[in-house]
Amino acid sequence: MSNSATSEAPPALALTPGEPAGIGLDLALALTQAPLAARLVCYADPALLASRARLLGVEVRLRELADARDARLTEPGVLQVLPVQAAAPTQAGVLDPRNARYVLACLDAAADACRAGVLQGLVTGPVQKSLINDAGIPFSGHTEYLAERLGAPLPVMVLVAGELRVGLVTTHVALRDVPALITTERVVATLDIILEQLRAQFGLAHPRVAVCGLNPHAGEGGHLGHEERDSIEPAIARLRARGWQVDGPLPADTVFAAEQRSGYDAIVAMYHDQGLAALKALGFGESVNVTFGLPIIRTSVDHGTALPLAGTGRAQVGSLRAATQLALMLARAARAAD
Repeated sequence: MSNSATSEAPPALALTPGEPAGIGLDLALALTQAPLAARLVCYADPALLASRARLLGVEVRLRELADARDARLTEPGVLQVLPVQAAAPTQAGVLDPRNARYVLACLDAAADACRAGVLQGLVTGPVQKSLINDAGIPFSGHTEYLAERLGAPLPVMVLVAGELRVGLVTTHVALRDVPALITTERVVATLDIILEQLRAQFGLAHPRVAVCGLNPHAGEGGHLGHEERDSIEPAIARLRARGWQVDGPLPADTVFAAEQRSGYDAIVAMYHDQGLAALKALGFGESVNVTFGLPIIRTSVDHGTALPLAGTGRAQVGSLRAATQLALMLARAARAAD
């Protein structure tokens, strides 16, 4: 472990603002306006941050670092920056594909610092997936990109809103491709990661997890689909045989109701919108995206780039602040477990 992670020092976190034409820069600047018990290092182009600060009228001092190990406790009104040069100037709300590789360069440098133990967690702002793909770089999302770079075979997206945690068996894939991905092996592997991380990172000794069916009414006994019978039920049986508290497959249209969800520490959905539509309806703007299954701690905002809000001063920092606080909590828990 590096000297930057000693027990006396607060955790050091990396922040990547994401797409510079969006609200990520606004949020990074807003995050500096209140105390934060961390050593936060923003991987970005200082010129872009300074330009956005002038546009917003935000008073901030940018402290440039040559090495993330030099990060100090974050002070209100100060943003520590590890410079990464953008390819082109940025106008708020106007995408420029020349900066696609810059966005990924920030992410690469931050992730590598976390993997090396220099920093203890990564907090990511929103990226514009379409822009990166339009620049000729295959990219389906932060989760998949980080997993490939860090050598993680199965990243699991989990969103957290208060006591509600929702994990996904599949993430950024077309709906038509989902059924073929719902195999017993994939469901078992996903649940294994979620259950282990709920215990290791969230301190839940005996996590209780509800598993959604894929089809309406969880397949209606096979009349509305066979994935529950053929794949999901056998996966649940395997995990229950190991002693885990796993229920399902349950109808997704009722498991998120307050009375039902209160009995579980997490709900596992089969595809993106099945789980996240409910979670974001309950906690949008304050929830946090966490990636389980990576060799580093990674949290993120629950929203996109919001291009029309960029540079207007109307972007809300709640989700980024929550993501930063959760990364701090997880970093402290990991340190205590060492």
